[in-house]
Amino acid sequence: MTNKNIEIIVLGRVQGVGFRYSTKKVADRLNLNGFVQNLMDGTVLIHVSGESSIVDEFVSEIKASPTPYGRVDNIKINNINEIYGKGFIIK
Repeated sequence: MTNKNIEIIVLGRVQGVGFRYSTKKVADRLNLNGFVQNLMDGTVLIHVSGESSIVDEFVSEIKASPTPYGRVDNIKINNINEIYGKGFIIK
């Protein structure tokens, strides 16, 4: 089992549309760890860690926008070193 730890920056209509809450629901369902938070520039920051193939599935769901009210125009993904404990939180 290979773990993957990534940072995702989500651009689009992703604030004020339930995006963080919906992202947490996806992460919880997939049993991933990390956090999601709004940034001052209108983007959303996600740090997520878990089993590699499951993290890939999470990224696919985020690209499609986990909330029907949001719209994802672009995402940027970087590998990170942080390892998160159990759970996924909204900051």
